[in-house]
Amino acid sequence: MMRHHSRGLYFEEFAVGQVYVSAGRTITESDIVAFAGLSGDYNQIHTDAEFSKTTPFGQRVAHGLLVTAIASGLVNLSGLIEGTVIAFREIESWKFTKPVFIGDTVHVQSEIIKTKALKRLGGGAVDLELSVLNQNEEVVMKGIWKVLVASKPADE
Repeated sequence: MMRHHSRGLYFEEFAVGQVYVSAGRTITESDIVAFAGLSGDYNQIHTDAEFSKTTPFGQRVAHGLLVTAIASGLVNLSGLIEGTVIAFREIESWKFTKPVFIGDTVHVQSEIIKTKALKRLGGGAVDLELSVLNQNEEVVMKGIWKVLVASKPADE
C-alpha cells in the first residue's frame, strides 16, 4: 500500500528564526480580470486602464486581496506547509505598503516567529511573519499569519 508523503514540514520541524523564500510569480492582466470576476470587485482602479491613468498610480493596480491570495499559494508551493497544514487560523495583521502592477513579479519571505504545541488538535500553532516583495525587493505587503500544522505521524 502506497502512502502519501507530505512535502511540508511537520510542527516539530519548525523553529523560531527559520526563514524561507518562495519562488516568484508575475502578476498578469488575466489574474486581475479573473479575480474581479470571482470577487465581484470591478473597481476602476483595477479594471479600467483609462481611468487608472488619472489616479496617483497612473496605471491599473492589482487587487490587494488578489496578491494576498497569490502569496498564500506561493507559501504552499514552496513546500513549507504543503500537505501538513491543518488550518489557516488567523491574520493578526496585514499591511499593504506599495501597489502591485501588471507585470510585477512577487515572492514571499516567511520567518517563523512563534510556535506552540496544541497536542489535542494533533499539531501546533505556527506564527509566520510574511513579507511579499516585488522584483525590486521592495515590500508590497507584510504581516503575521497563524496556521495550525500537523504533528509528525508516530510511525515516521
